[in-house]
Amino acid sequence: MEDFYGHLYQKQLEAQDMPSNTRIWTWARDLFRVLFPERNPQELSSVEDIKEIFKQSEAELLDLLKKSRNCSDCKHDVVVRKFYQSLPELYEVMLTDAQAILDGDPAAQDLREVIRTYPGFLATCIYRMAHQLWQLNVPLIPRILTEWAHERTGIDIHPGATIGKYLHIDHGTGLVIGETCIIGEHVKLYQGVTLGALSVEKNLAGKQRHPIIGDYVIIYAGATILGGETHIGHHSVIGGNVWLTSSIDPYTTVYHQSNSKFIDTKPA
Repeated sequence: MEDFYGHLYQKQLEAQDMPSNTRIWTWARDLFRVLFPERNPQELSSVEDIKEIFKQSEAELLDLLKKSRNCSDCKHDVVVRKFYQSLPELYEVMLTDAQAILDGDPAAQDLREVIRTYPGFLATCIYRMAHQLWQLNVPLIPRILTEWAHERTGIDIHPGATIGKYLHIDHGTGLVIGETCIIGEHVKLYQGVTLGALSVEKNLAGKQRHPIIGDYVIIYAGATILGGETHIGHHSVIGGNVWLTSSIDPYTTVYHQSNSKFIDTKPA
């Protein structure tokens, strides 16, 4: 046991300076709240206050990158600069997600309600920040961010997934979007949808193993779509609890009828 105790103590020493998961997601949460004060408004007296908040946020991200020990030769200051320069465009994309929810959900009264209360909007925004860091080759931190959103909302989006504008996640609990999934614009996803891989063998790492979803596709609750060669054509509708491992053409409706899958190739 003495050797075991010594081993654990050594690991504690090695991890002491590393930022906690809580500190990492707190950085993202606070930035999200600046972008969308509907979530938690602050008392500000001028634009200079906004600039100061961003200055502190940038300094925090820089420190997180350095202390995460991602690599010995990473240009952390370049990563920070590129990330914050991308925020205006990222913010506009997030607004399209909020608008998609408002336009697509009869229960949504206004954008303020969507931003304050919809778990799909929170999960999507955190994903978009994490994805931006992922594209800048930042390891670990993007996964910590999307797993925090997963814990909060039940929506599991890998930061490596590529997702277009106007994403509408309705309810969302149990939704899974895999690492290499590609989703077009104006896509609507319901709870329990899985966009996954046919196989989880390790030698498939880095390869396209999750489905490609075209523009204006609706995927209803409980549907499972698997495989990197599975393409869902634009303007298609996938019904609840459908299981798909093969591609379908644009304007196709797929649903269950009398315990069997029915495919209608007429315009959806």
